[in-house]
Amino acid sequence: MTGVLFVHGLWHSAGCWDAVRDRLDVAGVRSDAVQLPMSSLEDDVAVTRAALDAIGAPTILVGHSYGGAVVTAAGAHRAVLRLVYVAAFQLAAGESVNRAVPDRDIPPTRLGEALRWSADGRWCELDPELGAQLLYNGVAPAAAAAAVVALRPANRLVFGGVPDTVGWHTTPSTYVVCTEDLTVAPDLQRAMAERATDVVQWPTGHCPMLSRPDLVADLLVAAVA
Repeated sequence: MTGVLFVHGLWHSAGCWDAVRDRLDVAGVRSDAVQLPMSSLEDDVAVTRAALDAIGAPTILVGHSYGGAVVTAAGAHRAVLRLVYVAAFQLAAGESVNRAVPDRDIPPTRLGEALRWSADGRWCELDPELGAQLLYNGVAPAAAAAAVVALRPANRLVFGGVPDTVGWHTTPSTYVVCTEDLTVAPDLQRAMAERATDVVQWPTGHCPMLSRPDLVADLLVAAVA
């Protein structure tokens, strides 16, 4: 039976998908979520490919935000039936999270203001206050506070990592544009969504798996069916 594998975005953990996975459990849909080391794109792709190997069954591969770069590379895996990008980086050949759709003049969000680097410049965290505003607009305050506490640092290398393969060239894809996103500009999302097989738009912020897990689950239940 077809299942779902979730790939989280930068600073997050596998647990950010728990509310969606609970709904999939009720619907009888198997799901798993990877825990990325966020040490490099190559490392994160390797973890995801290993998870797909272990599942060994038809899978819908879902990436959120930076997780889109990961599923772009892992999407050519034989087990993957469809890619789903949730406000995510559906990168083309040679692109990175730092350099997506470079031919478009799309103004950045305030995310750069929220970055806090370690003394050696290798690891990046988010300012708790501004980071919460950008990531979790539309999320209930208690859930947003809990999510901020759970954030983890990401290595500088992930920002410039280029996928070694482009899975959406051969695997169908769905792009979810989050129109109220303050982290990944909606216009950038729309530009990347032009590469997808199907596109939907939700009036949510950057993390609909926390603000509207019902929307995410319903989309995936329909995809599995």
